[in-house]
Amino acid sequence: MSLNPGTGLGQMVVPEPDGQPQWLQKIRRHSIQWVAQHGFPGRDDEDWKYTRIGPLLAIPFEPARASLPTSMSFSDLDSLVGNFGGPRLVFVNGFFNPEWSSLTQIPENLLVMALQTRLHQEEESNGRHLFPPPNNAFTALNSALTEDGAYIEVPANLRVTTPIHLVFIADAEADAPALLANPRSVVIAGANSHISLVESYIGLSPRLSLTNAVTELVLEQGAQVEHYTVQNESEAAIHLGLVEVHQQQDSRFYAHVVSLGSSLARHEVRVALAGEGAETQLQGLYMPRGKQHHSHVTTIDHQSPGCTSRELYKGVLEGRSRAVFKGQVIVRQGADRTDASQTNKNLLLSEGAEIDTRPQLEILADDVKCTHGAAVGQLDEDAVFYLRSRGIPDKEARDMLTYAFVTEMLESLALPALRTLLEHSVARQLSRESTGP
Repeated sequence: MSLNPGTGLGQMVVPEPDGQPQWLQKIRRHSIQWVAQHGFPGRDDEDWKYTRIGPLLAIPFEPARASLPTSMSFSDLDSLVGNFGGPRLVFVNGFFNPEWSSLTQIPENLLVMALQTRLHQEEESNGRHLFPPPNNAFTALNSALTEDGAYIEVPANLRVTTPIHLVFIADAEADAPALLANPRSVVIAGANSHISLVESYIGLSPRLSLTNAVTELVLEQGAQVEHYTVQNESEAAIHLGLVEVHQQQDSRFYAHVVSLGSSLARHEVRVALAGEGAETQLQGLYMPRGKQHHSHVTTIDHQSPGCTSRELYKGVLEGRSRAVFKGQVIVRQGADRTDASQTNKNLLLSEGAEIDTRPQLEILADDVKCTHGAAVGQLDEDAVFYLRSRGIPDKEARDMLTYAFVTEMLESLALPALRTLLEHSVARQLSRESTGP
């Protein structure tokens, strides 16, 4: 499947799918029809109101093809994305790369494979759970065009002690057109199972590319999933990511996202607390600089009684960057004894930086405890003066105070190797000169 050459993303024409299972062809056709019927989100769409995607729709992207990275070697991987001691699946421009992947140390009965392989194993009766109904045109586009991704199925009662690492590399050759990759990953955590999952997105090329990623997670009764997303693509890249989570009774979902790269980055998390006693915790750190634009949109849907959600997102903005945080907590009728809190804090390091923050609560039940809040501020000049009076240069003093602001987010990471990697990445980000006033 491909886009017609020379047409913008908003005027795409997708040929009929072929060479695929009939059930998958039906889903792909339906997805394209969904896009044609509903169109791409615009300024009147609340979830996308502050994310400028108009110019994106005019770009003539071409679907990426399977390839090896052109500007790095296998030995560079550990320094770029870390090594967490467990299975690692590497995808280049959305395609599984077995040569660079490591599928050793996989416990018996744990299923870890490329999604492309799984798609040809599924039957229509149970294959549709891989492609839930789309909630926007980019999700539908992913369903229509995805070629690969990860498929992980954890049997009941299995505790996986080492993280599963998914690495997504965007790498366009020097003379290549703007590339479009649509990776999709599916994780099914069986009853009372426990896994950690890390998704790393990196970019190697200064050329324009679009990563349109979707990750679906299903947590059965009592399952626990720790999910980490690190987005550090090239500042010429565009990154759109959706994490959709469905939780059953007494399940636990802990998510951490760190967004550093891309010219335009949007990370959306949608959690459905569909079983009594389920718990979710979302944490995010975004650090746009120069003219970068980072959007974070979250929806936590309390559908059952006795569920708990905690949410903390922090932003550090520099130069003429812009960020958006829109967090919605919904408490459905009958979801009594809900306990939900949501906080968004932002630090503006320059006059040109801008943040739109919109925490929201929608409560349709009684006997609930729900709070939300947002804060936007600048560095404490008295603290800066104190450090400078101790002989610390101005920029170094400001970097130290900024690092202290984000320390809370880094210290909450349960994986020591990932925490160390991100500490260095954040320190490098703060030490760089901004590209805007």
